[in-house]
Amino acid sequence: MKKGFLLYFLITVVCLVFIGRLFQLQILSRDNYDPIQSAAVKIEYDYPERGYIYDRNGKLLVANQLSYDVMVQPNQVQPLDTLEFCNLLRISKEDFLHRFEKANNYAPYLPSVFLKQLAKEDFAFLQEKLHNFQGFYIQKRIIRDYPINAAANVLGYIGEVNEALAKKSDYYQAGELIGKDGIEKQYEQYLRGRKGKKYFKRNNLNKVTGSYKNGEQDTLAENGKDLTLTLDIELQQYAQKLMKGKRGGIVAIEPSSGEILALVTAPTYNPNMLVGRKRSKNSVLLFNDTISRPAYDRGLLAAYPPGSPFKMMNALIGLQEGVINKNTGVYCNGGYRYGGRKNEYMKCHCEIYGRKIFLTTAIAKSCNSYFSNTYKRIVEKNNQPTKGLNNWSKHVKSFGLGNYLGYDLPAGSPGLIPSGDYYDARLNYRWNGSSTISNAIGQGEVLTTPIQLANFTAAIANRGYFYTPHILKKVNNSPITQADYTVKKQTTIAKEHFKPVVEAMHEVFKTGTGKWSQVKGIEICGKTGTSENFAIINGVKEQLADHSILVAFAPKKNPKIALAIFVENGGYGSTIAAPITSLLIEKYLNGEVSEKTKYREQNMFAMSLQSEYDKLIPKTKEIASGTK
Repeated sequence: MKKGFLLYFLITVVCLVFIGRLFQLQILSRDNYDPIQSAAVKIEYDYPERGYIYDRNGKLLVANQLSYDVMVQPNQVQPLDTLEFCNLLRISKEDFLHRFEKANNYAPYLPSVFLKQLAKEDFAFLQEKLHNFQGFYIQKRIIRDYPINAAANVLGYIGEVNEALAKKSDYYQAGELIGKDGIEKQYEQYLRGRKGKKYFKRNNLNKVTGSYKNGEQDTLAENGKDLTLTLDIELQQYAQKLMKGKRGGIVAIEPSSGEILALVTAPTYNPNMLVGRKRSKNSVLLFNDTISRPAYDRGLLAAYPPGSPFKMMNALIGLQEGVINKNTGVYCNGGYRYGGRKNEYMKCHCEIYGRKIFLTTAIAKSCNSYFSNTYKRIVEKNNQPTKGLNNWSKHVKSFGLGNYLGYDLPAGSPGLIPSGDYYDARLNYRWNGSSTISNAIGQGEVLTTPIQLANFTAAIANRGYFYTPHILKKVNNSPITQADYTVKKQTTIAKEHFKPVVEAMHEVFKTGTGKWSQVKGIEICGKTGTSENFAIINGVKEQLADHSILVAFAPKKNPKIALAIFVENGGYGSTIAAPITSLLIEKYLNGEVSEKTKYREQNMFAMSLQSEYDKLIPKTKEIASGTK
């Protein structure tokens, strides 16, 4: 009796378990059922066109072209003539086994790329034969095409989704394409569109027997959105041509909007090098080049001492803090002595001896003595160096220096703006204005990127405010509305203090260090700079050729362009950076350079610093960047 009851009880429990499981599968889980997980359902993807990219004037920068991938779904593959198949694809048997094992390890029931981007001539031939090999098929794919050889660092590139990302993603499959850098990465969500899906039923012989659920779950592909950038591609191309044979970065910004007009890194590369089957080979060449580093965006990432252009910052802070005014005079006498020992002396090349020098002349002639005195007064105001330098640091950072700025590109470097707390921690409170005097002239611990310095210049052009630099202008012809890029960022310097600094910057191109790079009919305001460049080689600090720097904006009234230019190992700012700056301003504002400045253009086109860079090649592995 007990045995019979136990038997009935077990049968009842088993039935309840089966009923509960059926209820879960058919009722509770119906809405969450994903046919892609079923071997009885085949899925085909319809890949959308990726969005096109244009410059501010409507010139096409990035387009699309068709590519063909051989796909495999491992659990559908039947025994095949491996030798014949390898001959068709022009691969070895070992390569075949490696690719198949990789696909099977990823997911045997999911399709993945077996061989990517066939040549067009191979596609037609292979398409006729591939039906003989169960589990393999050809998938059309959209890859990029770059009509203009420029702005590779801005546009970025697309690459394959790896297995790790595919397993975490509910959208991407292994082998699909995704933005990897630049605009392609930053705005992937806009550019990629949405791929379509079609589901098909299979029978027990794995043959397609028709549409799954009459196509109820099928979706159509949606093309990606087109983007219009703030970039002026003609200005970008011209700047790249001027930087040929040189290393460095150029950033040009429209002050009234924060729109990036040009973002140049030198050397650079043709964006088409990272397209198609040649991408793998070329990426090794580009990304493994540790000497010229063409894939390194110097405009966004390279942190340089800003040199003399930073003197304008100290002038503005000095005016704001009331430690100087436009009539404050300082004796130079060839340099600034900041200690009792002979080596504690900062030389000056302004060539003004025996009389006082004032703000306008100090900026125009780049007087080290004037700005060393100004900096010392700022830091030691009220005899409290820590508080004074913290206040100085706050002013500097209000211009966007010392942080990532918030622009819409994935690469960036914060640079470095020291504070009083910074020196307290490192020098155990044993410091004052004289111990950090190199900050007065943009050396010392101060480091800035070209985009930060261009933004600083735009803030001066606007007399006290800036817009966050950005590269996106429109999405599908609709202007961007993000507050981050349309709201003014005010600096801590009052508007009235910019007037004397702007006048002094204009004097730089009239009678100062930039006078040989004037452009007739355009009032350029700027500041040349020469930044010392040191390296630690075999444990010894060695001085290398100086960097050539210039910041400028134009015209003086209602500025249309603000620039920062760094030319590595280029020497004096007036010899290379200044003529490049004036040429770029003339090109942008007038559309072309005049006959009178053609000689300047030809000189810059022909000038190469490669011999200077070649001197560093044996030392490259030992160099650790440093500044005095």
